[in-house]
Amino acid sequence: MNSTPALLNRVLLTVLGLILLGTGLLLVLVAAVPSVGPWWRSWSAGAWDAASRLFDSTRFPGRPESWLWIVVAVTLLALMGLMVAWIAQQGKGRSNLVASEYDPGTIPGDVRIGGGVAEHALRQALEGRPDLAGATVTTYEVKGSPALKVRLLPRPGVAPHLLAAEVSGLLDALESVVGREIPVLIHIGAGARTRFSRAERVR
Repeated sequence: MNSTPALLNRVLLTVLGLILLGTGLLLVLVAAVPSVGPWWRSWSAGAWDAASRLFDSTRFPGRPESWLWIVVAVTLLALMGLMVAWIAQQGKGRSNLVASEYDPGTIPGDVRIGGGVAEHALRQALEGRPDLAGATVTTYEVKGSPALKVRLLPRPGVAPHLLAAEVSGLLDALESVVGREIPVLIHIGAGARTRFSRAERVR
């Protein structure tokens, strides 16, 4: 429900994984296959000579430094900036409001209900239930509107559809208090603490 760039993350992880896999495979081949060692030494020596000639041919007039170092430095700075921007995109989408509306009454103004109110109310209602191993409630902003994500970890033997129906009743009561309909994703979690397969329900 958040705006984390999942597709970009998968692409970057795939590329990084392939690079690490290729590097590891090359190291194994160099260490285990006798014919690969001489080839690698010959290839790396040729690549180093070509790089040295390239840097020698791009020196500043009258100076031993190559202007390619400036290109390398700018490239590294741009890469660092992209990495910072990518990190900043992770986990975005959280919201502090569950409802906001303008009231043109006697004293006009905005009426806002914080997301913490809904989260606390639902957590209190779900706390201590014997059929739950855990429950979390989070407020997100989806397409400019607030929405709730309710993640439940049922105990073994609890029917997920019955649990989802009961939580839907709690959400209906919350909506009647707030005075507006709130989109909700009910996530029935799975893991070592449960024996159910993952299930999700959107209201």
